Amino acid sequence: MLTKIRYPFALPAVLAVLFLTASPIHAAELPSAKIVAEEQVVTEHRAQINGERFRYRATTGTQPVFNEAGDAIAALHYTYYQRLEVKEPHNRPLLISFNGGPGSASVWMHIAYTGPKSLRVDDEGFPIMPYGVKDNPYSVLDVADIVFVNPVNTGYSRVLPGADGKMPSRDEQQKMFFGVNADVKYLADWVNTFVTRNERWRSPKYLIGESYGTTRVSGLALELQNRQWMYLNGVILVSPTDIGIERDGPVKAANRLPYFAAAAWYHKALSADLQSKDLLELLPEVERFTLDEYLPALAKGAMLSAADKQRIAEQVAKYSGLKVTEVLRSNLDVSTQYFWKELLRDRGQTVGRLDSRYLGLDEKDVGERPDYNSELTSWLHSFTPAINYYLREELGYKTDLKYNMFGPVHPWDRNNDNTGANLRQAMAQNPYLNVLIQSGYYDGATNYFDAKYNMWHIDPSGKMADRLSFKGYRSGHMMYLRNEDLRLSNEDLREFIKETIPASGEPAKY
Repeated sequence: MLTKIRYPFALPAVLAVLFLTASPIHAAELPSAKIVAEEQVVTEHRAQINGERFRYRATTGTQPVFNEAGDAIAALHYTYYQRLEVKEPHNRPLLISFNGGPGSASVWMHIAYTGPKSLRVDDEGFPIMPYGVKDNPYSVLDVADIVFVNPVNTGYSRVLPGADGKMPSRDEQQKMFFGVNADVKYLADWVNTFVTRNERWRSPKYLIGESYGTTRVSGLALELQNRQWMYLNGVILVSPTDIGIERDGPVKAANRLPYFAAAAWYHKALSADLQSKDLLELLPEVERFTLDEYLPALAKGAMLSAADKQRIAEQVAKYSGLKVTEVLRSNLDVSTQYFWKELLRDRGQTVGRLDSRYLGLDEKDVGERPDYNSELTSWLHSFTPAINYYLREELGYKTDLKYNMFGPVHPWDRNNDNTGANLRQAMAQNPYLNVLIQSGYYDGATNYFDAKYNMWHIDPSGKMADRLSFKGYRSGHMMYLRNEDLRLSNEDLREFIKETIPASGEPAKY
């Protein structure tokens, strides 16, 4: 291999040969963008959070996933924040954080929600330049240490070659990592290793997951108890998925309406009498109609009288900002995709899926769905430069691997998703275990009323209702991108952690 150097002037032939010839680089010396199974970079920083000034340590690096034979089969990249100079650090709460997808990195909550840094965006969550991060004065690092975990193929986490030096086949990788139950199993092993290495067995422990991460942490709650003998104090479900709780047919259709009303109210697309109400005054009204009238009407199907169908359609149209004719043509069952396209069609705009405050512009105003997700393109616009800069330049983690905002994990095996039932079982077995649900009213992908429905059906008996709580926010899927909700959601999380640590000597019993 020749190293070529360009000069602005001509060189004699002999000198040119001397300058342009270099020693060959052997194959073993070639640079390689591969994961290192185990490494860490440690830095120390200062923060002012919730009115307190303190120092903290950031550890970022990789820790292996081991199989039953004790061989490393994957390396997970993580970032671990510890408050320094605290009494009895081994007793401090530990918050273990996962995002979703499946296939999403931990970036979202890491640099926008609970961590010591937050994303540089405007007060409503829209991108601004220069890109980057800033101090997060609302982080829960004042009350809990936090570890952000990237599952396999997300962030810098990757599958490792086998003992023979060969990569597992795609089918083998799926069985090991890419499915509801495989995901829970290997992550529980990883968490056990992490807690053991970092001497956190005595700490009150919390899992927080966002979106598909709520499926992940719901399953992990029981897996950690029953296979790792690790008991939790709390599980936080941020913008939860269905977590295996069935809500198809009329329930699925009816549950959309409160979200439709919230998004329409935000865009001032409702009638004057509804727009004059505050959002939190309007939504209980829509929820009552949804449960008492809309859901029964959908369940009747063709048995619903023409007069009742017209009456229900008119009310659905009134609450959703849609036309009565569009509701009737949908047989009262309006899809979310159609809503995102139709709500502001007359204004030539679409609304976002994960956060309907965001607007999009389609090539054509006709059609049944938007051309793209306006909120996701906005988020990638601001998050991608920030996480790449932050890990490399502020935390000192150097690698040529690509940081996968969304990694290759599909096809994902969704069979036997019993994560909601598993969470209920974990709560039943562990009197200390509490659950907090956080949702944004403008989230159209995992809408807030579905989240409430989850809460009602995690424990149909109602025996553990006092250990389940819900908090809603005037934003979308990532409620923390709106500055006021960044403050509120962290404060709700902080209070949840404080309230779910039992008094010294208080027994775990019914």
